[in-house]
Amino acid sequence: MRNCPSRNLTGNHLSILHVLRKMDNTQKDGASTSAAKMDASSGLMMNWNIVDLLSQSVYEKYWAVRNVVDLVEEGCSVPFIARYRKERTNNMEADKIREVVSKLEELKSVQIKATTAVKQIEKSGKMTDRLLNAFKNAETIEEVKVLFVPYKTGAKTTLAERARKLGLDPAAESLLRWPAKFQLTHFVDSGVKGRSSVAEVAKGIEHILTDIIAKSSTVVNKLRQLRVKQNPPPMIQTSQRAITEENQGASDTYVLYYDFSTSVRSIKPHQVMAINRAEVLKVLNVKLCIPDSTVTKLKTFCHSQWMPKTRCPELVTKLIQSSISEACSKRLLPMIIREIRSNLTKTAEKASVDVFALNLRRLLLTPPVRGKVVMGLDPGYRNGVKMAITSATGQILETDVAMLHGSHGRRETQKIVEMAKRHGCETIALGNGTACRETEGILSNLINDKAFGNLKVMYCIVNEDGASIYSVSPDAKKEMPDLDPNHRSAVSIARRLQDPLVELVKIDPKHLGIGMYQHDVHDKFLKEALDGVVEECVSFVGVDLNVCSESLLRKIAGLNVARAKKIIEYREKNGFFVNREQLLDIKGLGPKSYQQCAGFVRVSPESTGHDIQAPVVDLTAEDNEPIKPGSKRKATSSGKSKAKKKKKTEFIQNPLDMTWIHPESYNITTEVLSRAEASASDIGKPLMKTKLQRLLQSTGMRRLAEEFEVGEPTMQLIIDGLQQPVDRDIREAYDKPLFKKNLQSISDLKRGDVLTGRVTNMTHFGAFVDIGVQNNGLIHNSNIRPNFLKKGQPLGPGDKVEVKILQIQTAGRKTKIGLELCKPVM
Repeated sequence: MRNCPSRNLTGNHLSILHVLRKMDNTQKDGASTSAAKMDASSGLMMNWNIVDLLSQSVYEKYWAVRNVVDLVEEGCSVPFIARYRKERTNNMEADKIREVVSKLEELKSVQIKATTAVKQIEKSGKMTDRLLNAFKNAETIEEVKVLFVPYKTGAKTTLAERARKLGLDPAAESLLRWPAKFQLTHFVDSGVKGRSSVAEVAKGIEHILTDIIAKSSTVVNKLRQLRVKQNPPPMIQTSQRAITEENQGASDTYVLYYDFSTSVRSIKPHQVMAINRAEVLKVLNVKLCIPDSTVTKLKTFCHSQWMPKTRCPELVTKLIQSSISEACSKRLLPMIIREIRSNLTKTAEKASVDVFALNLRRLLLTPPVRGKVVMGLDPGYRNGVKMAITSATGQILETDVAMLHGSHGRRETQKIVEMAKRHGCETIALGNGTACRETEGILSNLINDKAFGNLKVMYCIVNEDGASIYSVSPDAKKEMPDLDPNHRSAVSIARRLQDPLVELVKIDPKHLGIGMYQHDVHDKFLKEALDGVVEECVSFVGVDLNVCSESLLRKIAGLNVARAKKIIEYREKNGFFVNREQLLDIKGLGPKSYQQCAGFVRVSPESTGHDIQAPVVDLTAEDNEPIKPGSKRKATSSGKSKAKKKKKTEFIQNPLDMTWIHPESYNITTEVLSRAEASASDIGKPLMKTKLQRLLQSTGMRRLAEEFEVGEPTMQLIIDGLQQPVDRDIREAYDKPLFKKNLQSISDLKRGDVLTGRVTNMTHFGAFVDIGVQNNGLIHNSNIRPNFLKKGQPLGPGDKVEVKILQIQTAGRKTKIGLELCKPVM
């Protein structure tokens, strides 16, 4: 079959020349057949423009996508691009930029895969101009795989490889090239096992032909087209497997899929994930059925491609027909079934990660409860309820254990009351784990009985997932070395209420119990997506350099574990930071890292310490002009004067360091203040807003931006940064935690009741809501009207909602509560 002249072939079945796709998109003619032209840095020079493909994929303008790609290649982080390069990205949101970055990596993978395939084919000496151009035109991994299939070396144990080792490859070539003249007896060799008879030769040739047909790009592409366009579409059917000791524990979970059938076009992502998991647990048998009409059309197509066009011996006809049938049933259909299920799984995993990321963002952006002494309760039966009191700043004041659910429970409840009274604690954070509802009942009774005296105690259910894992982690041991791990969990629960972002970044996101089937998703895929969300949330909220922890700092854009550690070490050695510029003095944190992180860290005057008498920079004085990222301080004539200069620079406060204005815009900001006749001391005050609004009314945002030669988004960011209160927190826009004073029982509920609850988790099929009873209720998607949502925004964890009870179903110990969304609680 090698180097056969195409004019001698029948049915377009012997040469790759007749099966390559996208031949008309070639940008360069006359490519070398002996070697592909490679790019020194990235591999094969593809025929497509990567920015074009990205622009079409994410539905954004070409120039904006090109700029995003350039910025990413320059080492810029997504949060930095989203906030400080809006002019270059056409105001793309962080999610869209992340989508561009993800698809960019996919296309790079295609290029790498194509490069590897081309090199392997070149080694075999089979590369042609058209084949090379086909690889250059490939836009997906699947296309590269299809092109490479005919050149992929099969396993040595396959029937086709065995037949080729017997020397039957020329026989197969002869049959396809000259079917009318082909004679099986010419290839019989009585001295060779496997060729000693006509039947053995026929069987060997059939194995080779089956392999050729199954690897044909034309046939594979046709099957894919049929699968996509054919009606009816393939169906997924599931059935229950016999219950054994191995699967007994999980069998009831998947009862909905014991007799389940749906098409691959209508199956939902969560259904795919559930079926996959149940199959692994050996609870379900899963079958994907290709319609008979698709199989018939595939065989008809194969006959048109591979059957001789001239009259030939009946034996030859039967041999080819048998090979087509074998290729379709044993190779092609199983291959497409695997591909369909693989694509369904990939789509479902992406959807699962998207939901997980949405839930994580909402959880991290839950507003903090500031200025409150908080009691954290980690409920439990055997080991009791672990208690910890933390101050308004998160300092540990006291820890203890109360055996509330034992024989001395009534006496033990006094520990909670006495601890609360000692520290004036009116806020309790109750973990939602084992014994949560029983402990909640005790708290509710204490509040109703006025056991806390004059204290107006309220409690809030807090997601405690991951707290136990964190309590034994190296970070927890370093932070609370003298504390028992059980008490660390209670401290973590208390701090999650005080500032969720600060506490939750210490824990691997996949342990936070949000989303569904996250443990079934590829770890690398999940980690990259979630790490990006954490970096985005922490960066956009921002941190104070003088009070932030190392675990929080390492999540800031432009920083990592090593740089965060060095910043903390610098702070411990040199005292409080007075300005952002001091970061440039830290070894290992260069101009690029400074550029990426500077806008997301702040230095508040309150956090610099009372012992430092630091002068405030005069924003209008040339001598104190802020240093731009990447620039160096001016050299001085002596080491002594250099030291003085350094000391002076280090201890000059800059009011702009309190804002989200980037240091690269400080010069323009100074000029804007001058034009508005405003003072930096008025940042965030009503007077500043008045003066800036007067300036905008007389000049206009566009004209002001043009005068200072910046884009409107940057000018808007500067204006907002000067007007906003210095303690502004973007989390204020989200719903605050839901506090309660009493607990309802499921027996108190009835259909039609309208209650207020809090969304605890979002899935593809609906929202789970805590309505204050033992079980969360479910608002199915069909009961969520889009016009009921706030500004069309989807629900997310932490949202307060008003719901109506549609149904209450009790089966054994499990109770299912069906809800309808009435409206979000503003």
